[in-house]
Amino acid sequence: MIGVGFRRPLERWIRSRPEEVGCLEITAEHFYDGGHRLLHELADAYPLFLHGLGLSLGTPGTLDREQVERFAAIAAIAQPRWISEHIAFTRTAEVDLGHLNPLRPTRENLRVVAGHARELAARCQRPLILENITSHLRLEGEMTEPDFLNDLCGEAGCGLLLDVTNLYINSRNHRFDPLAWLHRLDPAHLVQLHLVGFSCTDDRYEDDHAQPIQEELFALTREVVRHAPVQAIVIERDGNFPAPAEIAGELRQLHAIDAGH
Repeated sequence: MIGVGFRRPLERWIRSRPEEVGCLEITAEHFYDGGHRLLHELADAYPLFLHGLGLSLGTPGTLDREQVERFAAIAAIAQPRWISEHIAFTRTAEVDLGHLNPLRPTRENLRVVAGHARELAARCQRPLILENITSHLRLEGEMTEPDFLNDLCGEAGCGLLLDVTNLYINSRNHRFDPLAWLHRLDPAHLVQLHLVGFSCTDDRYEDDHAQPIQEELFALTREVVRHAPVQAIVIERDGNFPAPAEIAGELRQLHAIDAGH
């Protein structure tokens, strides 16, 4: 399945049922304060996936119960094929940091994330997949990042949402081979991909979610779908929204990649 992340600027186009859009990813937090009727309508029209931003699975201790309940309530409405969150922390015990922060690839962090992942999947009664993030710091630990992801999937009983753009950005900023990284992943874990254009200033790459998808990313996506039986690819866009025809063109390129493998 090939689709897009639902965003309000794309609503009219998405609700027109364009042939290029085969599924939608819904961000749970965007529906916490309403829009449930729309969510029901989208669930009737498309296969849905539910994505979270702020559950902070990497924070030690108990999950924020209010946030988990709000997320689970959206899952109950959307009835998604699967749910997803990030391998990251967004808060400490004292403060909400307001953005995704990386985790060191250690056994202790693996234990924390896996325990929270199992709890979230059980509460929502849905399969869970976890997403890699970008980081300006390359944090070292007891294992490599791909080994951490493989072990995390095994311990948590979850899959991976591989953000291709995040992998590419990290490989450029931290000077490693993205294909070598990719081929250390167990392909059985890869369920979904994210793709969005990047920006680059003074040789530093950013995932600002506001750019067209570059050819380097389509090329890396081809390698990923050769490596693993990916079930869905979703384009994200959060700013600088183009005409729908431009996104439709990107979706057609992904359809061609998917059909080729």
